[in-house]
Amino acid sequence: MPRLIGAAQAVATTAALTSTFNSSGTFNPVTATFDALVIAGGGGGGVENVSVGVGGGGGAGGFREVEDIPSPGSPTPVTVGAGGAGAADSGAVGSNGANSVVGTATSTGGGGGGGAPGGRAGNPGGSGGGTALHNQWAPTYNDAGTPTNGNTPPTSPSQGNPGGNRMSTGANVSGGGGGAGGAGVIGGTGGPANPGVSGVGTGGNGAPSTYSGSDVTYAGGGGAAAQGIPQPQGGPGGGGNGGLYNPTGTNGTAGATNKGSGGGGGTNNSGAGASGAGGSGVVIIKEPAFNTASSCWDLRQVFRQIQADDWA
Repeated sequence: MPRLIGAAQAVATTAALTSTFNSSGTFNPVTATFDALVIAGGGGGGVENVSVGVGGGGGAGGFREVEDIPSPGSPTPVTVGAGGAGAADSGAVGSNGANSVVGTATSTGGGGGGGAPGGRAGNPGGSGGGTALHNQWAPTYNDAGTPTNGNTPPTSPSQGNPGGNRMSTGANVSGGGGGAGGAGVIGGTGGPANPGVSGVGTGGNGAPSTYSGSDVTYAGGGGAAAQGIPQPQGGPGGGGNGGLYNPTGTNGTAGATNKGSGGGGGTNNSGAGASGAGGSGVVIIKEPAFNTASSCWDLRQVFRQIQADDWA
């Protein structure tokens, strides 16, 4: 019967390869295409600068699983985005995270959480930062704010979700940052009229991936800063927790390193109200298994094999 690869050739199978980049570097491809998990840096949390003002949580970095990326057949730069800086306790919007890039695939850094001046919305990004609350006694700022877009610029499938809104009535709490999410999960919302409701100001859920060889959740949104309720938590996937406004103040915490998670929002407590920085991203590249022959076939031998119907 015909031989699949011709006569007298040894074939070696190279197993599938996985390359993980926790920081920027160079990838040396060995296949024509590759798949990659590309997660950008998370956004830093924001800080408000008035009495009982609370900042928004940072948005998670863009989360993308991209298949069949063309290989240039040469060393390829890999950029792993850094997390955005948190804001100082004097008040500011958090910094956006940086993009992560490999080949033709780019994920956008997460949006910084909202902050001073005046209850600003967070920044758009892979996932959006949460909207800040200026002060519950200032009616101008005690309305429902504007949620911040995620998936900016848009990708399909979506690389992230919107940041949460601030409260309209009730407890002092800003919006949590958006997370990579799944099943339509978005960033945490601002506080409802009942400040005891669970989940107020939490960060948006992250999303799972098995690219590392294990089931790992990445890109959780940062929790919002708050006053008068339990500390809002960061979203699953490494989102930083929000700070609390109280007589001593509690800083927001940072998003998890190499997960692209958002940092927690901060308050304006002097010396203890800073927000958390976003977590750095990660790029994980998978190349499929492939076969190689021991040598090339002589053209005359190929001709003889075809004549003998022993080539396929």
